Amino acid sequence: MPVFYGVPVESPLMLGTAQYPSPAILAQAFQVSGAGIATVSLRREQGGGQDFWALIRGLQTRILPNTAGCHTVKEAVTTAHMAREVFETNWIKLEVIGHADTLQPDVFGLIEAARILTEDGFAVFPYCTEDLTVCARLQEVGCQVLMPWGAPIGSGLGLNNPYGLRSLRAHFPDAPLVIDAGIGLPSHAAQAMEMGFDAVLMNSAVAQAGDPVAMARAMAQAIEAGRLAYGADPMGARDMAAPSTPVLGKAFLA
Repeated sequence: MPVFYGVPVESPLMLGTAQYPSPAILAQAFQVSGAGIATVSLRREQGGGQDFWALIRGLQTRILPNTAGCHTVKEAVTTAHMAREVFETNWIKLEVIGHADTLQPDVFGLIEAARILTEDGFAVFPYCTEDLTVCARLQEVGCQVLMPWGAPIGSGLGLNNPYGLRSLRAHFPDAPLVIDAGIGLPSHAAQAMEMGFDAVLMNSAVAQAGDPVAMARAMAQAIEAGRLAYGADPMGARDMAAPSTPVLGKAFLA
């Protein structure tokens, strides 16, 4: 069970609320997934009005507003303050986008926005890269949770840099780490959990599947399998074969 800013969360699956074929399918996907957190952008809430807000409340899961689509520090900070008023929480998933094609975060603006928001009482969940220096700076300005991307948002490419992500886990053993963006298949989610990450956040992989409800169930099961595998202390990979049947006791024929 992951713990974010002192709050235990029932499930390590964090699910977005955008792009579903219908509100009913969104609600069903959350129900079968058992997601512990729903991420919601302020822009999306405004588009759906009170009906959408009522739907989100009906999910009965913790809300994590985000600053999706923000490209400057000022825009992200302003959006975060608005989200705190609308959603009545000091949790904020902080996005400051720096590259239009890859949606890679602007890590310089991200650190500055995180500092401002943390000083103003926000619990910041920063969408970042797996860069060790950037993550260390985010911790220095008050971020207790780190959310590195697996691959560009909405790409479905999975974990593009397993070495970097493993290094991040090793360098920040006590920090809650969440893979945010790039997940496309249940195997990607399982891989993240097998690495020791605390949670996985996804949206497009479920919402844009041919059957979002079935995919939500598959993702939940994959995350559970990956978490159990990590806890079981898996065997290490070997370069050479190793027999599983012992030679001792084998009959030798003349």
